[in-house]
Amino acid sequence: MPIAALGALVGEHDTRVWRIVHHYVDRARARQDLCGIRRLGVDETSFRRGQDYVTVFADIDRSAAIFVTPGRDAASYGRFVVDLEAHGGAAEQITEVCQDMSEAFLSGALEHLPTAEITFDRYHVKAQLTKAVDQVRRAERGEHGDLLKRSRYLWLRRPTNLTDRQRDRLDELLRHPLKTARAYRWMLKFDHVYELPPDEAEHYLREWCKRARRSRLVPIIDFVDMVKEYWLGIVRWFDSHITNGLLEGLNSLAQAAKRRARGYRSTRNYIAMTYLTIGKLDTAITHTK
Repeated sequence: MPIAALGALVGEHDTRVWRIVHHYVDRARARQDLCGIRRLGVDETSFRRGQDYVTVFADIDRSAAIFVTPGRDAASYGRFVVDLEAHGGAAEQITEVCQDMSEAFLSGALEHLPTAEITFDRYHVKAQLTKAVDQVRRAERGEHGDLLKRSRYLWLRRPTNLTDRQRDRLDELLRHPLKTARAYRWMLKFDHVYELPPDEAEHYLREWCKRARRSRLVPIIDFVDMVKEYWLGIVRWFDSHITNGLLEGLNSLAQAAKRRARGYRSTRNYIAMTYLTIGKLDTAITHTK
């Protein structure tokens, strides 16, 4: 329910309702004890479409957002550490961080969480490869436009997520000598790396990169270069096995709450509702004499 509608229901202006929300969120956050946080997930989410981003820091082991801050820059990590220390924690206690490959996030983690091992989220890595496949498809449309028409999502989804009719169409497309089909096969081969045990995965990935580099598909070659650039954080997954799937789920809950409320008008309000929605705060009212 929108806050304005709630205010009308109880006979209060929505600004007063927001003051009450902020009061109890701030009080609950003041009681937080973050001394036990060890594994951290970091992701961004938008307050408005395409703008006004916030960065969410989550405790992977508790599946809860513990700090939300405006922006998506390296300084976000500095603000997180200040908040962590204010709640009984320390930067040195963070042993694992899972995040995407943005230079801002990488710079922030290296500067402010120097003892943490960094895992690049496997879903963000895979997203870069599906983007490469789509770039090949778009470049090939001029030559095979009729054949590739309305096929975009066939190439971007896993075969197990397709309907029988969609799989039949994909199988038909794969019988043609398309560059998109070759790119798609490279993507399926890459997917296999995440099914292997750690002692086999790194060797498999090296071989995949070596062979994909000779594919003559520029977007696939660019992806190989990205893997090499971020190698340590990508292969770290084979040991840490942590992903931001948790944060993707938490962010979807926060976004759903925003849609139900038809927006929160300000970043501060959105952050407060994010804490209420996915922060697992103890908002119980206690009375003191």
